[in-house]
Amino acid sequence: MTNVPKHIRQILMIAGRECGILRKNHIFLFCMVVFPVFVIVLFTSMLAEGQPADMPVGIVDQDNTSATRKIIRKLDAFQTSRVVAFYPEVNEARDAMQKNKIYAFLYIPKGTTDRLVSGRQPTVSYYYSMTSLTSGALLYRDLKTITTLWSAAVGQQSMRAKGYTDGQIATFLQPIAVDLHQISNPMTDYNVYLSTMLIPGILMMFIFLITAYSIGIELKFKRSKEWMRLADNNIFIAITGKLLPQTLVFLIITYAYEFYVFHTLNFPHSGGTVSLLVLGLLMVLASQGFGVFMFGLMPSLRMSMSICSLWAVLSFSMAGSAFPVFSMDPMIEGMAYLFPLRYYFMTYQLAVFNGYPFIEAWPWMMGLVAFAASALIFLPKIKNAMLTYVYIP
Repeated sequence: MTNVPKHIRQILMIAGRECGILRKNHIFLFCMVVFPVFVIVLFTSMLAEGQPADMPVGIVDQDNTSATRKIIRKLDAFQTSRVVAFYPEVNEARDAMQKNKIYAFLYIPKGTTDRLVSGRQPTVSYYYSMTSLTSGALLYRDLKTITTLWSAAVGQQSMRAKGYTDGQIATFLQPIAVDLHQISNPMTDYNVYLSTMLIPGILMMFIFLITAYSIGIELKFKRSKEWMRLADNNIFIAITGKLLPQTLVFLIITYAYEFYVFHTLNFPHSGGTVSLLVLGLLMVLASQGFGVFMFGLMPSLRMSMSICSLWAVLSFSMAGSAFPVFSMDPMIEGMAYLFPLRYYFMTYQLAVFNGYPFIEAWPWMMGLVAFAASALIFLPKIKNAMLTYVYIP
């Protein structure tokens, strides 16, 4: 160790001291390892089916013909829909939907088949609940598809009876053929869509909190002057040594998450392994930099952790994965650039999910670098707090 530069020795000494703190305080174990692993397993297992399946649907079939029974069986055969109940009246079906017994129901009035065969354009109604956006959208798709197929089947029979060829019938019923291509997530897998945003967001929240907490407890337990003495009152060395063990642990957890979802679960990642490794590193460093920044802004254990929690929760709305940022109010759109998860999501979307080179994502990557570097802004204030502040519960 005599040939090792003094600054390196100090960083390693503080890092060793921090390892002892991590070992003794079980909060670090749970927030850095246990809870992140639990979140990873929970979300990927909960969404393992990719899409919701067998969602309960009701039927109000007042026509009760062989044609309506056939169409109901086809609806029940869909992956996302399962016919669980039949109701004599619309009011009963609506009451069941309001009680959350069913998520949608199909209403077929009396005389529907006769009107359809005679070309008198019957009306078939379907009702679906949008309390849950995902279930509502999927059931709307199924109900619309089944009624469209029913109408097309009757039209096909009528035209075939009039002597039209299959080619003529197909052209009449579907003048324009749609060739649909869903890029990168062709199965519309909600696990791919949600787990790749929610899990990193929760990991970033843990990093925010642990970073602010680990600095704040130096004041709380009156160890701040000892910590600074080991660094010769150099706050940069003190912070680097303190965060080094945490950085290694969070990197291991982050890379384990990436290996699990992108290699074990085979989530699409056109960008390859290098982009995943770089993005994981930037995510951890940016989150730690933000945690240091927040503690420096408000050198209080309670206030800094509260703000970190608030910022982490708001990040899920500001990331732009569920609702596009450019469609938000202009003031909210501007605020979205204050959240590290927004930069992570855009870099992931460009460099990992769609496989573009890093040069296409460089503004977002530089944003993550800026969050990591933001810790430097308030280092003098943190030093002053460690040497002069008195902890107030």
